[in-house]
Amino acid sequence: MRKLIVAAFVSLDGVMQGPGGPDEDRRGGFAHGGWVAPYSDPVTGQAVMSLFEAPFELLLGRRTYEIFAAHWPYQDPANPIAERFNATTKHVASRDPGLALPWENSRLVGPDAVEGVRELKGEAGPDLLTQGSTQLVHALLAADLVDEMQLMVFPLLLGPGRRLFDEAAAPGGWALTGSILAETGVVVNRYRRDGPVRTGSFMVQEPSEAELERRAAWAGEG
Repeated sequence: MRKLIVAAFVSLDGVMQGPGGPDEDRRGGFAHGGWVAPYSDPVTGQAVMSLFEAPFELLLGRRTYEIFAAHWPYQDPANPIAERFNATTKHVASRDPGLALPWENSRLVGPDAVEGVRELKGEAGPDLLTQGSTQLVHALLAADLVDEMQLMVFPLLLGPGRRLFDEAAAPGGWALTGSILAETGVVVNRYRRDGPVRTGSFMVQEPSEAELERRAAWAGEG
């Protein structure tokens, strides 16, 4: 069974929209596109390239596919990312069975993306790697299909924008398997799925009457 790895650039407040450039994704009036570039350095560059060292296949939502298909095939073929992206298989999640897939080696996953990805994971082949694809990532996290994450956390707040996590994500524990700090303040964290949520309590004595009343009042608020 192959792994599914979510890779994302994310701000401190969880936004992952439009990291690459001002016109990459202006949906919802997003005005801060291109927020990754000022923090680029050899450390972040190596972190990105590390994702592509082992064999992989891309797993993309429709909008990210359209952004990539309009960009990577037109870059210098010697560009190491373009070389890998153009050559590998691209699995595209979409409910539209007639969606045009002009980028070489592209295949449709649908109409049920979650079940389609579940089947892909059960097949032999290289790991599946997401890039961007917020809506698809939300669905994959809700279905608990993600095995690993590499999150590059940038030291800024972006306010309104499309976010990596939503309330539908399946609860679970994640183990930090590696962390790198760049001089620009970017933190690169690698996580793997690590079982259910573990809980505990710091209560050292029986709750007071006031605490019991508080719990009852809050429970009534839903």
